[in-house]
Formats: sequence, structure tokens, C-alpha cells
Amino acid sequence: MGNSFGQLFRITTWGESHGGGVGVVLDGCPPRLSLSEADIQPDLDRRRPGQSKIVTPRKESDTVQILSGVFEGRTLGTPISMWVKNEDQRSEAYSEMSEKFRPSHADYTYQAKYGIRAWPGGGRTSARETIGRVAAGAVAKKLLRERWGVEVLACVTRIQDVQVAVDPNGFTLDQVEATPVRCPDLAVAERMIELIESTRSAGDSVGGIILGVARGVPVGWGDPVFDRLEADLGKGMLSLPATKGFEIGSGFGGVAMTGRQHNDLFRNVDGRVRTTTNRSGGVQGGISNGETIYFNVAFKPTATVFHEQDTVDVHGQNTTLKPRGRHDACVLPRAVPMVEAMTALVLVDHALRHQAQCGA
Repeated sequence: MGNSFGQLFRITTWGESHGGGVGVVLDGCPPRLSLSEADIQPDLDRRRPGQSKIVTPRKESDTVQILSGVFEGRTLGTPISMWVKNEDQRSEAYSEMSEKFRPSHADYTYQAKYGIRAWPGGGRTSARETIGRVAAGAVAKKLLRERWGVEVLACVTRIQDVQVAVDPNGFTLDQVEATPVRCPDLAVAERMIELIESTRSAGDSVGGIILGVARGVPVGWGDPVFDRLEADLGKGMLSLPATKGFEIGSGFGGVAMTGRQHNDLFRNVDGRVRTTTNRSGGVQGGISNGETIYFNVAFKPTATVFHEQDTVDVHGQNTTLKPRGRHDACVLPRAVPMVEAMTALVLVDHALRHQAQCGA
């Protein structure tokens, strides 16, 4: 339960942090899409640990292998299975966690719900679960780009109190990838990196905000009421590890405006209906309106900090715990491709649903 996402373009992820590997089964991908591991690996490289000095030093190549659903370089329309082998597990670093619950982790809730948990590396609750999402998301991004001309992109705009305003239409992938923190403003990126490094040295962690955008989305994707496009985007983002908030368009800032100030006025521009502003974030009434979709996702500070803290053990007795192992002092640089993946998965699913219902 809870391991599958999507309706027509549906994924099921599997695997634990310190098991043999992790992966995904993608069902519903249309046939004859050109696809190989080379289309998927770049996004996994952006997500993998050990890629820079500001992320966890766990050494994983995260090399993807397509096991099914592709023949002679094209998708068959059958389930696509992909997996990545775990190569650098160090379960001994988590031995104390077999008896003690890490503060703000899922250790306690998993134990309370299931009566058993894979404690090495957090098991299923580890961010390694997102490998399957990113692999499937790379397929979704390729399909969106080639069939509908849609571009999906994300970037870091805030780390704790270091932040920058980014125009949803004004940054590129090259700018995002120019620094390891994935903030398109080079000066602000350097300040973010310094903050993460100093926080890591202090044995602590920080959180922040990622801006996600989808450019070129046609009018009409999304459904009314329970399947609103922004509702599914919110579910997708809040299903990611360490997320604590989601807002689209003007978000919470819109409450400071009046209706006249907030409304996106319509204009006919060269025979096409456009809005003069985009405070709606590209979605109105749960349906895309043809403008750029943009939203913010808030990520909490990493729960693992290298200081002794109060907790309880599996017997309910008070104790303390000072974690060991390898962890991110800030998850945001590696979460950028995760946000892109979930955005693409939501959009492709709605694109196929719109096509099935409306024939366009």
C-alpha cells in the first residue's frame, strides 16, 4: 500500500536503502518512444550521493539498468522495469538505531504501525527510494518534451535565511547545474554553499525551498474537484522525503492582496488567450490555463544531526542517541531532480488522461 503513484502513467517503486537495490516499475508509457539508459542516467547522476562536498559522502554510482519494456531502443507499451544496485552500504553505522528511535525520523511510526522495520539506513524511508521516481521521471520528462514541447525544471531559491527571487521563466538548466547547490544565482549560490559547509562542520543541518516550473503546458490538463492539477502536484511534492510545505502561484503571499490586485486579467494576444499576470501559477479551477506552472516546495532540515539528543528505545524507555553514518547536511541540492521527476510524472499522467477524455 502507498507505493504506487499515477493513474494512466503509473509507477510503483521498490527497495530499501541497504538492501540489494532499488527500482521502479513504470506501467502506461506509450509505445515507440525512443528510450535507453542514457536518457535516464543524467538525472540519476544529479540525484546521487557523493557528487559534491556539500552532500552525503556515500559512494554510489547509481547506474541504472532497464530490465523490461524496451526493445531495439523503443518502448513497447508494456511495463518498464528499472533498477539500481546498492553498492556502498555500511549497516554497522546504524546498529544502535535497531534499538533506538532517531528523533524526527520515521523509525518510531514504522515500528508502531508494522511491528517491524528495516533499520539500516532507514530502509524504505530513506531518500534512496526516490531513485525509482527519478528514473521514471526522466522517462516522463522525455515524453513531455518530445510529444507536447513541455519543459520541466527546478532550482534552489532558499537555504535557511539565504534566499533569492527567481523568475519562473528566467532560468535555465545550465544555470542550475553551474553550482553544486543548484541555485541559478552564482553569488547567492556561494553564500548557500558556505552556509551548508559551516552547518555540516557544526554537526547540524538546514532546510530550504525549491522552485519548480513547467513551461509550455497546454490549456486543459487537470480535472475538476478532487483531481485538480495543483492538488496532484501538491500530493506529488509532499510525498517526497523531508517536505513540509507546498504553494502554487502567489501561494500564501496572496492573502495580503485584494481580489482586484490578485486577479489574472485575460487578453487576446495574436489570437491566443493569455493572462497579463500569472498569480494563479498556471492553473485555474484545477485545469492548466496555458501559462507557466510554478510552485514552491519547502524542505525541513535533515533530521539526522551529529549531536546527542533525547529519544526512547523500542521498549519505550527514555535514552539518548548520537547518530553515526553518512548524511546530507542539506537535502535540497539532491532534491532538485526529485521535484522535477514528480512534476513530470503528474503532468504526463494528466496529459494522457486529457487525451483519453477529450481526444487532444
